[in-house]
Amino acid sequence: MRNLDADTLTTAVLARHAQAPDARLRQIMDSLVHHLHDFAREVSLTEAEWEQAIAFLTECGHITSDQRQEFILLSDVLGLSMLTVALNHRKPAGCTEATVFGPFHVDGAPRYPLGADIANGARGVPCLVRGTVRGVGGEPVPGAQLDVWQSDADGLYDVQHPGLDHAQARGIFTADGEGRFHFRSILAMPYAIPHDGPVGRLLQALGRHPWRPAHLHFLIEAPGYETLTTHVFRRDDPYLDSDAVFGVRQSLIADWRPQPDGSYLVEFDFVLNPVPAG
Repeated sequence: MRNLDADTLTTAVLARHAQAPDARLRQIMDSLVHHLHDFAREVSLTEAEWEQAIAFLTECGHITSDQRQEFILLSDVLGLSMLTVALNHRKPAGCTEATVFGPFHVDGAPRYPLGADIANGARGVPCLVRGTVRGVGGEPVPGAQLDVWQSDADGLYDVQHPGLDHAQARGIFTADGEGRFHFRSILAMPYAIPHDGPVGRLLQALGRHPWRPAHLHFLIEAPGYETLTTHVFRRDDPYLDSDAVFGVRQSLIADWRPQPDGSYLVEFDFVLNPVPAG
């Protein structure tokens, strides 16, 4: 243990974990150490680069607040968030696919009756959203709860507007007895993830853009069914093939159809996966 080198250090660290009482924690940490050490050896990581990485992570911590989560952004742009979703939400054919949760959900959003307008002052073109919630067998899911949130025409969520004291473009609905829902909001628009911090500088250094295609967020819950976290994307968006957080799935793309009065209509049906028996 006193003459460790670049080839033997990994084994020594893993040996220190041998008595860990939590087997799952040991498995995760052993694998993490293996991959981190192999990465450092593969790229011949310099001390200056290691210090720069520590400074980057420290800045991510400093900029994180109740309104901004830089570490989630980092996970998102590295594809780790979407990979975790893909690993943990494999579903039968026909079920609505899950995608990233994102950093802008707010617990305790206002509850609205079906048909209400959740814009609540948010800038944007009016839009009607409607559809149904069903199980994978085609059965309606009565009383499903739909938690919805989106950005405004400025590309910002309500929590990003300094001094705003009420919810905008977010709300919770309960589907009717046939699993149907409808509500009014504003037209979904593409927006850039926050890129004025360390994650934004990383994207710039990598020659990547920070844009997300236009979408609505949905968090859908119903007794007897797995909770679904997903988006619905606009078919005509230019960023569908280059989403900064890799969240687009073909099955989640829908048409936003212009209406005679200048508003838009989007219709989308969600299919939930039953909770496994037992």
